Amino acid sequence: MPFTFSMKDTYRQAVEAASGGKQTVLYDDKGNPSIMNIIPRLTYKAVGLGTSESTLPAFLVKGETRPELFLGTYMAYVHDGRAYSLPGQVPKVYTTHDQAVAYCRAKGKGWHNVTNAEYAAIALWCKKNDFYPRGNNNYGSDHSAPHETCRPGTVGSDGRINLGLTGSGPCSWTHDGTPSGIYGLNGDAYEWATGLRTVDGEIQIIPENNAALNDMDLSANSVEWRAILEDGTLVAPGTEGTIKIQPTSASDKKPKYVKTVTVTTTDGSDDYARSPFKDVAVDSGISQIPDIMKALALYPSDDSDHGGDYLYARNNGERCFYRGGYWGSTAGAGVFYLNGSDPRSNSHDSFGFRPAYIIP
Repeated sequence: MPFTFSMKDTYRQAVEAASGGKQTVLYDDKGNPSIMNIIPRLTYKAVGLGTSESTLPAFLVKGETRPELFLGTYMAYVHDGRAYSLPGQVPKVYTTHDQAVAYCRAKGKGWHNVTNAEYAAIALWCKKNDFYPRGNNNYGSDHSAPHETCRPGTVGSDGRINLGLTGSGPCSWTHDGTPSGIYGLNGDAYEWATGLRTVDGEIQIIPENNAALNDMDLSANSVEWRAILEDGTLVAPGTEGTIKIQPTSASDKKPKYVKTVTVTTTDGSDDYARSPFKDVAVDSGISQIPDIMKALALYPSDDSDHGGDYLYARNNGERCFYRGGYWGSTAGAGVFYLNGSDPRSNSHDSFGFRPAYIIP
């Protein structure tokens, strides 16, 4: 589908020149700006998932390839009911899954909350390029590099920094280690990742990157959700043999992919599956984990440590997912951090989000 920008204004020209073309400025339908990173199309091979030149799900919309994505350089700041990606702001938190979607869609056609497919593409790119960004995962600093700090955005009752101002960390806190990278993907606040959920443990997705479409139904009762068979086929939820997640046992909380749930979690404060992402297990009844799950960063592509990032999940009821970790996640935070412990209605001082844009 053809797409052209309006004539470049001086602000956009300045941002593109300063970033060497890695960033641009996009305007919503009220003419308000957001600074966005331009992410060119990626293939499975380009991110180290085999030799296939097939396009990653993040760049596919209803079967059509998109040449690039535009991801917010910063976590969302909200003004007048709309999400913006701007530096030096306090990220918007106390945000439910559906509120994050609404704040982004309010900006106009093409605008959306960053999808899990898009987050996964960035995480896989980071791994392929052997760079895991640090960030605000230890009350204003990085747990592994305490000299790296951010400017305080919010401060807890104990006097420690919680949220940092957007873009205020060092270059090592961006996805590519440069001043023109994407900030805040490790810690600061959790970021809702749309298009992915579990229902009683069954992994369900909105296919390709269709969750980015403004008119896509992302609700709990949407007919667009699909479950996954071990050969990668997408099928109706509840189909026999779909891939599900559970703790390995009542005492061993390591997440395990299974076809039949035998260990069910509760809403108890400590009752969820969790382990480093690299250690997620697979039941003997599953002969293979399909490539689509690796492309969506739901299963490690190899046995490397994936930054030491953690995966959390519950399998009772509907659970939506968020990524990145928050200011107190320490070593578990990072680009592969994935948490499916909460319902879409959850809202807390550590729950934020990020705007994105895709060519409609």
